[in-house]
Amino acid sequence: MPIFATAIKKYRTVNLSSKLKYTEEELVTLIRNRSTEAFKSLYDNYSAALYGVVLKVVEIEEQAQDILQDSFVKIWKNFSSYDASKGRLFTWMLNIARNTAIDSLRSKQGKMDNKIQSIDDSVYQVNAQTNVTTSVDQIGLKDVLKKLKNEHLILIELVYFKGYTQDEISKELNMPLGTVKTRIRTALNQLREILKEK
Repeated sequence: MPIFATAIKKYRTVNLSSKLKYTEEELVTLIRNRSTEAFKSLYDNYSAALYGVVLKVVEIEEQAQDILQDSFVKIWKNFSSYDASKGRLFTWMLNIARNTAIDSLRSKQGKMDNKIQSIDDSVYQVNAQTNVTTSVDQIGLKDVLKKLKNEHLILIELVYFKGYTQDEISKELNMPLGTVKTRIRTALNQLREILKEK
């Protein structure tokens, strides 16, 4: 589809707070009616955020770009399955992108691409050019979280912002459950100390 051909790099700096051309409800209606213009608007407004999430999982820019494109193809093909009563559109798309990235890591090729990288050291490396503004920024929490070690930051995000259980994190990051619990506890202690300094 031509709407996927636009260079992904152009959209890395898109700010999510930029005004949507359509409301979410309008986007949903138009895309259900197979409007490619509405879908392009969806891509323009959310691709940067989804790219950031995918890059956090796979850590390789080229792979993240491919996964982002695959994710939007899945979103287009499966849009009829989106149910607004079960959650926001962005959350639904985020789950598709994250699951596509995780599936890629689990594939043979994904394992080969990532076998020399330690999840503990590099699971949260994000290109400095990626600029994704979320509601977390608006309350100043992003600056506080930046002070955490990367290995702790990814766990806090998964638990508190994405709703993962500790067991799910253990399975998805291939990390012992005890290690997950210890690191989350350590991260929370670090956050307490950081907040005391403010």
